[in-house]
Amino acid sequence: MTAANLSATGLQTAGVALPLVLDVDDTLILTDLLHETAVAYFRANPLRVFNLVLWTLQGKATLKRKLSEQVPVDVDSLPVNEELVAFARAEHDKGRSVGLATAADELLALRLARRFDFVDFTIGSNGERNLKGATKAAALVERFPDGFAYAGDGRADLEVWDKARSIVLSGASDDTATKARALGKPVEAEFFRPRLGLRGWLKALRVHQWAKNGLVFVPLILSGMATDPVAVVSAFCAFVSISLMASGTYLLNDLFDLTDDRLHWTKRNRPLASGALRIKHGVPASAGLIAGGLALAALIGPGTLGLLVAYMAITLLYSFYIKRQPIVDAFTLAALFTMRLGIGIAAVGAVPSPWLLVFSMFLFTSLSFAKRQTEIQKSVAKGRLAVNGRGYLGTDASMVVAMGVATALAAITIMVLYIMNDVYGAGFYNSPVYLWVFPAALFMWVSRIWLLCHREELNDDPVAFAIRDKISVALGGLMGAAFLAGWLL
Repeated sequence: MTAANLSATGLQTAGVALPLVLDVDDTLILTDLLHETAVAYFRANPLRVFNLVLWTLQGKATLKRKLSEQVPVDVDSLPVNEELVAFARAEHDKGRSVGLATAADELLALRLARRFDFVDFTIGSNGERNLKGATKAAALVERFPDGFAYAGDGRADLEVWDKARSIVLSGASDDTATKARALGKPVEAEFFRPRLGLRGWLKALRVHQWAKNGLVFVPLILSGMATDPVAVVSAFCAFVSISLMASGTYLLNDLFDLTDDRLHWTKRNRPLASGALRIKHGVPASAGLIAGGLALAALIGPGTLGLLVAYMAITLLYSFYIKRQPIVDAFTLAALFTMRLGIGIAAVGAVPSPWLLVFSMFLFTSLSFAKRQTEIQKSVAKGRLAVNGRGYLGTDASMVVAMGVATALAAITIMVLYIMNDVYGAGFYNSPVYLWVFPAALFMWVSRIWLLCHREELNDDPVAFAIRDKISVALGGLMGAAFLAGWLL
């Protein structure tokens, strides 16, 4: 963010600087407290949605009060507009009165105010009065009859700026900023919220994770249907379908994990956790992506649609509950990877391979344990006894390593048995001897993953790491060449 300070001291009345009043939602903090509390309340128990509807019908002030009473928001982890904070603190240090006036519930606003040493007063919604727009303007005029300066961001703040003596713009859209300036009031300072942009959306949707969805093409290749144009189109549509679904559920997962992500060393930079993507934009985006994925799957066929619905259900169950259950979480992640293969099988009409599905379960269980082991190591390094948002303790590290290595070796064993018992009898491969490269290369790769994990040199996601790691890419290329040699030579 950049700031353009137009007045270092603010307008004055009788030699005293006007009180500086800060809005909270999307101004002082880069999120909305109502949206934060509603998401947290719903995540704890989805059936609570009926309470949310009932309270909403009673009015926004009632809704905000009920949520503030029942949701323990971690106000210290909320992302803030650092430049506005610095500006307000500097003004306060000069002797200027600084306070908060917010449409958020006053109980929650008072908790937030304790985070900042420059806040002198706080007013907010009280369960009966929703302090927004004209209502906030009237309350501030009554409290400060000699005038005040106001920092806001949205269209509702135009009514407050109309009554203010001076304006501070913080994260306002171009349209709102233009209308605010048209009021003819002095603009003390302006702080710009970074635009999310295409790159930000790609990060929020985790498009780089779509590489995992390439598993849907494996049944197409192994079944010998890669030369069938209809099968190829079906597989591609399945890839797009599950990619849309995955991005939609990633957004939901990030919404439900906001507090935990903000306490994480890397996840705190995710668009939703950092405030770059607003919750009010993330929710409809998630719903649209999920709907699009289901619609495309329905066009492919009922089998693909059924598996994608199952994938969605398991993913949501994982986000709500399973991710906090040790061991079960890794197994569930492996099942979600394996379901990608199942979707590919259904899309092209291939004959299911028990070898492939069992191999996938063991391999991705191992990789899931590697991801958890990395999180355990980093949590321990930061002095934490447990991993935030997960069911693992620091003392679980040795057991997680053992289970991860064991499932990796089991995956290699299954591949060896597959080659010995199935490959040589299949008519698909002309020279199956080349496929012995697979278990050797796989052993080298998983051993490298676990060695780096043991050395604490692995990032949070082994699959994402493999895409960028030169040695992993080389081993993958070697396996690809061996497959082509076995098939064509």
